[in-house]
Amino acid sequence: MTTLSRYGGAALTVVATTFAAACGGTTEADTTAADTPETTTSAAASEVATAQPRLALTYDGGVLVVEEEELTVVDDFALDGFNRLSPAGDGRHVLISTEGGFRVLDTGSWTEAHGDHGHHYAGAPTLTDLTFAAEKPGHVVPHAGVTALFDDGTGRIDVFDPADLASATDLPDLDSRALPEAHHGVAVPMPDGGMLVTLGDSEERTGVALLDENGTEITRTEQCPGVHGETVAADGVVAFGCEDGMVIFRDGTFTKAPVPDPYGRIGNQAGSEDSPVVLGDYKTDPDAELERPERVALVDTRTASVRLVDLGTSYTFRSLGRGPAGEALVLGTDGNLHVIDPDSGEIVRRIEVLEPWTEPDEWQAPRPALEVRGDTAFVTDPATDSLYAVDVTSGEIRSAELPHTPNEISGVA
Repeated sequence: MTTLSRYGGAALTVVATTFAAACGGTTEADTTAADTPETTTSAAASEVATAQPRLALTYDGGVLVVEEEELTVVDDFALDGFNRLSPAGDGRHVLISTEGGFRVLDTGSWTEAHGDHGHHYAGAPTLTDLTFAAEKPGHVVPHAGVTALFDDGTGRIDVFDPADLASATDLPDLDSRALPEAHHGVAVPMPDGGMLVTLGDSEERTGVALLDENGTEITRTEQCPGVHGETVAADGVVAFGCEDGMVIFRDGTFTKAPVPDPYGRIGNQAGSEDSPVVLGDYKTDPDAELERPERVALVDTRTASVRLVDLGTSYTFRSLGRGPAGEALVLGTDGNLHVIDPDSGEIVRRIEVLEPWTEPDEWQAPRPALEVRGDTAFVTDPATDSLYAVDVTSGEIRSAELPHTPNEISGVA
């Protein structure tokens, strides 16, 4: 199937310890899931010149592993409960937020550098028995060569080297830190061994703090009510969404990007290392049980300024992505993939992918979701149990039917 575009303060005390984890055990709301796993044994990996990266998709009762190029299902793992997906940060593994913690899924496809060339490997995927323990598994953030796991139930942050997942027999060693109060938060490791962490408790979230490698607070901002989510933009800038704009961290300093409305929540963000502009959702009704916004925010991290773009259609928290050249991508409920120039705010094309759809009332319910990998935007369609691969540049579309109704989707990068 081919379709062309239709249009051209106080000190923060942190306890830090390093230990080997010996026991098992990106988004809109707190989550808890149950799992009753079935694990398949991974076959020995073999070097394959045409090995392709793979995607993971959840459905009610399991997780699919799908080839990116052919869109074929490589494996299907039974896993009960509402499960969430996040890339582990090594280009091979996906972490499943499920009952008891973050469970490791090996997609069985990866690339290793050898001199000026890469060797591609493909083997059978494995839903491993390895689980990073968490009372309420939350955000997963790969950054600066390591990956941070945030436990919303305890306020504990576990940091590990994702390269150590290749062993598949033991969990990597963890550098763990405990925040003073548990909350639905996020942690971003920094290149110097420090860390950006959210400030909050079970009642409210207020801002972000920078910690050094020993867990001592260096600086903070409490000008980010309802802080939620994070993303990285060009030049290593880190941005956090607030209920009244966005907080930007650059060169050791926090800056606030304000919005024109008294309440203007940017709760979900999509950044690109190729662009200084961050894409965010934008909601203005603090009392809405379910707001269906039609504007998105483009935040210039250089000037801390916010541009609002009216799409003419609503979208959801699973609708945001970035293209191969930093384009801002939004999957609308009109069925189109809206391609926006992040610098001008102009909608440069709309690619018709799906039939028009309606956001479900429950945020956990399946709805079309967007995952961008290189030049390709992958779009799920629960209405038809389908997966679409959209070339962002040409507008060409490939599609395949899935054996189950897809919910979440994640790549491994």
